[in-house]
Amino acid sequence: MKIVACNSNLPLAQAVADELGIPLCKTSIRRFADGEVFVEIQENVRGEDMFVLQSTCTPTNDHLMELLVVLDALRRGSARRVTAVMPYFGYARQDRKSGPRTPISAKLVANLLTEAGANRILTMDLHAMQIQGFFDIPTDNLYAAPLFVKDLTRRHPDPEKLMIVSPDVGGVVRARQLARRLNVDLAIIDKRRERAGVSEVMNVIGDVSGRFCVLVDDIIDSGGSLCNAAEALVKHGAAGVEAYVTHGVLTGNACERVQNSPLAMLTLTDSIPATEELKAATNIRQISTADLMARAIRAVADESSVSTLFD
Repeated sequence: MKIVACNSNLPLAQAVADELGIPLCKTSIRRFADGEVFVEIQENVRGEDMFVLQSTCTPTNDHLMELLVVLDALRRGSARRVTAVMPYFGYARQDRKSGPRTPISAKLVANLLTEAGANRILTMDLHAMQIQGFFDIPTDNLYAAPLFVKDLTRRHPDPEKLMIVSPDVGGVVRARQLARRLNVDLAIIDKRRERAGVSEVMNVIGDVSGRFCVLVDDIIDSGGSLCNAAEALVKHGAAGVEAYVTHGVLTGNACERVQNSPLAMLTLTDSIPATEELKAATNIRQISTADLMARAIRAVADESSVSTLFD
């Protein structure tokens, strides 16, 4: 077993390698003057079980192309099996046609990864579960929920006043799973815009008065929806609000928006590396997924069950 680290999340790749007790595979990934990606695997990989770790985060297209070229290099180097380990799967939000003559880009990316030489995909908290069906190769979707449960239990030893909140109707399944693990109540925020040009109305389904609310989501991008949800919960009498989100995309002035919001704390995983703005924020933190990723990689390499990691 060998691990190749691409450039999108080197700290996580090194942490995973340390958990497994193996060094990262010697690899040179560089750009030509015109921006073309060039990859050279500087170790023999013939007959090896290879794992390529790359989150397709900003700049998404560069990191995706990097991953594709590495997969091709390993296939041509006669690796026995190549697993693409993608803590964050970019393009996952384009999982269906949103209108006439629009693409299903998540399916396109699935095809590209397969054709480039991936024999297996290992990812975490896909935006839509049906994306697993876009692949014709084995695809394992890990969950950050066990990490969140462990962290919440440590930070809030008394769960009596906790309430898990889904920031929209689409995330109810994810929030319900976390609420069931913690054995706490669930609330839902229903966002409605009656007509164009009218401000969005947020209705809170569930009694959050006097409760400490924990918003749960898979992605935070601009941060607008999450911060608005936090404000709605405070207006409905919540004693406090924080959020647990798997992937911190955090575009534009998202970090500033979170700092100025009622959120006491925003907890992210390190599926996407921390920016300088994130490091400077006083109410944003990251928890490591290295142990989870390492155990999943070990399970795949040993041909043992990955589903035991969901507990």
